[in-house]
Amino acid sequence: MGINRRQFLAAGSAAAGLSLTGCGGDEAEVTIDTALPVGPYGKDSTGEEVTAGMDLSGRVVLVTGCNSGLGLETMRVLALRGAHVLGTGRTLEKAAAACASVEGKATPLALELSDFQSAVDCAAAVAELGVVPDTVVLNAGINTFGELELVNGIEKIFVVNVLGHFVLINHLLPMMRSLPQGRLVHVSSRSGYRQAPAVGIDFDNLRGEGVFDSGEAYGRSKLANALVSLELAKRLEGTGITSNAIHPGLVQTNIARTAPALLRGAFELFGGVIAKSPAQGAATQVYVATAPALAEVSGAYFEDCNPVQVVGPNHMTDAAMAARLWEEAESMTRPFLI
Repeated sequence: MGINRRQFLAAGSAAAGLSLTGCGGDEAEVTIDTALPVGPYGKDSTGEEVTAGMDLSGRVVLVTGCNSGLGLETMRVLALRGAHVLGTGRTLEKAAAACASVEGKATPLALELSDFQSAVDCAAAVAELGVVPDTVVLNAGINTFGELELVNGIEKIFVVNVLGHFVLINHLLPMMRSLPQGRLVHVSSRSGYRQAPAVGIDFDNLRGEGVFDSGEAYGRSKLANALVSLELAKRLEGTGITSNAIHPGLVQTNIARTAPALLRGAFELFGGVIAKSPAQGAATQVYVATAPALAEVSGAYFEDCNPVQVVGPNHMTDAAMAARLWEEAESMTRPFLI
């Protein structure tokens, strides 16, 4: 097909953040963090398996990006177990169609993450429903293979994957603080330590000031997801609300739909050989959102349903970078914050 293995894996990596270059490169590895609860599940587990026997009645879970892929499977499993799921889509119509397709209680909400006002309006719609989410799964995201695109002067992948969720979180947290316990689950990626710029968050390039590399832009956004989670864990100490980041794995979803046709076609044709199914890909975020053993675990990073430590050059636990990122995110979104 005129495509080598490295190109194929690079295309596949776009679907779930597995990358071959960038921050730490192949030097960074993961080890299970035995200081935290380690469950019986792994890379082949599914969302249904990690919630087997659970009754989530009374739980209210907001899942962003519910209309396809990991978000749809996450919503399906949580609703199946009895949770009331608030599912967001870029339009209310897309969210409504997804919610209608699952068994259980699912309420659609509109959320266009590239539009900060939409994030504000989404949180307001939650309040109008008269329910308070005890868990938020920040699942939605994009990847692009094209040229630099700006949204209100900020690089688009960073806007959608990081800042849109940042605005949403800041509007939901006042509601969540009324509950005795809560969970925030940030869908990050191995790209956060394998594909991000070598410096981590290159703060002088968030508005496209420097050379644009779409792979690094995606890696930067996924590192930022992990760092926002880390900073939130610090800020939420003592509140009963936890914040953790996860990598779902290389998953057969449509996030690589903007890849060049040859690479996209190769992944669609052969992805099943190396990639997880959506049922397996959703397992880690579903597990972190529901596992009783993780009720007090915060500030951790999970892969294949287990807490892990990244060994080697990386910025995933850089507290100083996380604090600065929070300040920069506030500056970029200030007119839309409470």
